[in-house]
Amino acid sequence: MENSRFLIKFDQALKKINREQINPILPPLNMEQLDPVIGLVARARAAYLKDLFALANAVTEGLPARDQTESLRQHRKIYEELVAGVKALETAMERGYLEVQDGDE
Repeated sequence: MENSRFLIKFDQALKKINREQINPILPPLNMEQLDPVIGLVARARAAYLKDLFALANAVTEGLPARDQTESLRQHRKIYEELVAGVKALETAMERGYLEVQDGDE
């Protein structure tokens, strides 16, 4: 029972401290503000997939050489980093660290 109470207090402190640190740096979020973030991730995904298809069309036999995959690797790193950022944003919204506004406000 003591562990349960401790975990509840821990969760409350986690939420309070994260909200105190994160919420002041951004205004209440709405979809209009999130569209550029979503668009950035979509462009990164598109660039990554475009490179994948270009590589597949350039390599007709076997596997690509290491130097042929460098552009694909860079696009993947960018895409994965941006996805991680969006996941962190989503988590912050879900846990109440950031204020969100309905589109009607």
